[in-house]
Amino acid sequence: MKYEKEFPLSNTKVEGVDKKYNLSDLNERREYFEVKAGEEVAKLKKFFDEGRTFIVYLLGKKNAGKGTYTKLLMELFGKDKIGHISVGDIVRDVHSAMEDENKKKELMEYLHKNYRGFLTPEKGLEALLGRDQKTLLPDEFILALVKREIDMMPKKALFIDGLPRNMEQISHAIFFKELIDYRQDPDIFAAIDIPEAVIDERMKWRVVCPICHTPRNLKLFTTQEVGYEEDKKEFFLKCDNPDCHNAKMTAKEGDNLGIETIRERLEMDDKLINKVFSLHGVPKILIRNAVPTEKSNELVDDYEITPEYYYEYDEANKNVKTLERPYTVKDDEGVEVISLLAPPVALSLIRQLVKALNL
Repeated sequence: MKYEKEFPLSNTKVEGVDKKYNLSDLNERREYFEVKAGEEVAKLKKFFDEGRTFIVYLLGKKNAGKGTYTKLLMELFGKDKIGHISVGDIVRDVHSAMEDENKKKELMEYLHKNYRGFLTPEKGLEALLGRDQKTLLPDEFILALVKREIDMMPKKALFIDGLPRNMEQISHAIFFKELIDYRQDPDIFAAIDIPEAVIDERMKWRVVCPICHTPRNLKLFTTQEVGYEEDKKEFFLKCDNPDCHNAKMTAKEGDNLGIETIRERLEMDDKLINKVFSLHGVPKILIRNAVPTEKSNELVDDYEITPEYYYEYDEANKNVKTLERPYTVKDDEGVEVISLLAPPVALSLIRQLVKALNL
């Protein structure tokens, strides 16, 4: 596998732990992290309690799970300790803000005060919104929008998703912490290694809660409760978050087409990760979504492996039965691998964070 010499395959097994955790259950996930990474979790909790923070530039191909892994850490350590910033979400929020005069005014005031560049803020917004297709949006404009997002949240450890987005922005990412009020924070690059075959399945079957925006997958990462629409003869997932009251999770438009719609983006993401891993002087983390099938028994417990879910509807009792079968794919090098569920990948991230922070 890629970078195996620099980053050995993670072993999530813990001697003497025989319990099989239901990783779809919130309380069992908490126990799972405490049992499998209790020492590292305690060190990070102490780190946060001391008011210390860090910045992680989270790199990964589109739909690699960046938001999912961050949400799991937020779930474990608290939203008051960890923040997630998605450059893609920021850009989408700008589109929404333009429809509200008060929000538009606030945004323009911020840009006039904090943005420096060769385009006017007005011209930059035109380019961002796609109304001016001929003007190339400068990186400084995106950085100003990210800075605004950071300014709107209390100081906390940050996972920045979507920066850098091109080769030129790698230098900006290295020095970005100098632009904000986190000057003493360590910064870390964390990359996700995931087979494209898994991304394809994630895209085709991905659903999101309309309330808390937690992603799941109808085929690969189910929820505790599943619904069935008899008129459409379709199954759907219900959000596990108790605050969402079993909200129906829905697919994003276009995801059913798979990875070919984002092929160019995937190639750029791969180049970015390779470029970042050639840098010196910045701590780096590599978390893997999959492990070779032939090594799976020695590296992971069976309940940590991604199953392929399918469903049966009982018309008599009006309920849905969730079934599962083994799920294996070929990685980008043609090796048969098993994909891991999100918690064991987040477990690897926690362990590597502790090492990168020298805790």
